[in-house]
Amino acid sequence: MALVQSSPMLRLCGLWVSRDFAPRRFVRHAASSTNEEAAARAAAATADTGGPTIFDKIIAKEIPSNIVYEDEKVLAFRDVLVIPKLRDGLTGLDNMKSAEPRHADILGQLLYAAKVVAEKEGVADGYRVVIYNGGEGCKSVYHLHVHVLGGRQMKWPPG
Repeated sequence: MALVQSSPMLRLCGLWVSRDFAPRRFVRHAASSTNEEAAARAAAATADTGGPTIFDKIIAKEIPSNIVYEDEKVLAFRDVLVIPKLRDGLTGLDNMKSAEPRHADILGQLLYAAKVVAEKEGVADGYRVVIYNGGEGCKSVYHLHVHVLGGRQMKWPPG
């Protein structure tokens, strides 16, 4: 999907969304994509407000998305992100609200869904599963999510 600079759409966490649906703090972050680190620091400062994330709004169907996989626990949409349907305090792997032993089932389900999505998207021959964690990891949405990256030759070291 080719979108021009003047488009009413924004790319947030790999997803094209209407500016009307994007929360103000995400509009600012998407607009400053050249300074990803500053955007991640700003997101981290407001991460634990408890309010709904953009992903909560996608799960609730308040924001349209192109769903590529869904089961009772997870939802996956293009470009390809796999998210737990119930956040249950799971915003990352190691921060104030992080993965705990009680999250083991959903963490496993996220990885299984990533495999299924890779197959459905035709990238099962080679793909990466990436989880951003914390401000220094450039995390900008504090709702744990898994990126499935594929469709091209991956290189090392990653960017």
